[in-house]
Formats: sequence, structure tokens, C-alpha cells
Amino acid sequence: MKRTEIESRADIALLVNTFYGKVRAHAALGPIFNGVIEDWPAHLDKLTDFWETNLLFVKAYNGNPLRPHLDVDKQFDNSIEQAHFDSWLQLWFETLDELFIGNNCDIAKTRAQVMAHTIFIKIVNARAHQA
Repeated sequence: MKRTEIESRADIALLVNTFYGKVRAHAALGPIFNGVIEDWPAHLDKLTDFWETNLLFVKAYNGNPLRPHLDVDKQFDNSIEQAHFDSWLQLWFETLDELFIGNNCDIAKTRAQVMAHTIFIKIVNARAHQA
């Protein structure tokens, strides 16, 4: 497959669907995601909205990505670790590198790193406030 720029919603849908196929099959991430997400097509569409908004500046996503992550950590007895985010990022980078090149590909990597770091810190902080 020839690697291309990320230029459209279709490109982002390909990225999101390919990536979450890997996540669902991952030994550590799969049980978490598959244990929480009940409607995968709707979830993938929402994530496509999220990344379309972040990469193409199309106002597609309206929501708070932090809240579901805090809820998942509670649901899994505060067991979400940095290693989960590291695995998520590894799969994200791998998928981007398989499918895409260019500026939006680089931006997707940077934004994912920032997001993963920020969400994990907020999870840790939320645990401290639960005690």
C-alpha cells in the first residue's frame, strides 16, 4: 500500500479503524477496550470525528475525552498504568507509519503523545482525590 498524506475524513476513518483493530487484538489493551465499548461502529465514528476535528479542523467532535478515561480507570479498579498508554502510542505510531506520511501524520503523533501524557496524569490525580 502506498503511504499518503492524511487529507480527508476517509483517511482518518482508515487510520482509526485500522488502529482500533490492533487495539482490540492487543493482549493488554484489548480486554479493557472490549470490556467497555458496547457499540464499536458508533465509537469508531466518534473517534473519527475527534481526529477529523484535531487534524483537519472540521468541527465534527463535540465531547470531553477525559471523562470516559477516568470512568474506565475506576471500572478497572484504578489499574490503568503508563504501560497501557505506551502500548496505545506504540500501536498508534505503527499504524500511522504503515498508512501515512506528511505533516498531518506528524501532528497526529505529537497530539497523541500529549493527549496520552495528559490523560494519564489526570487519571493519577483523580485517584489521589478519591482517597
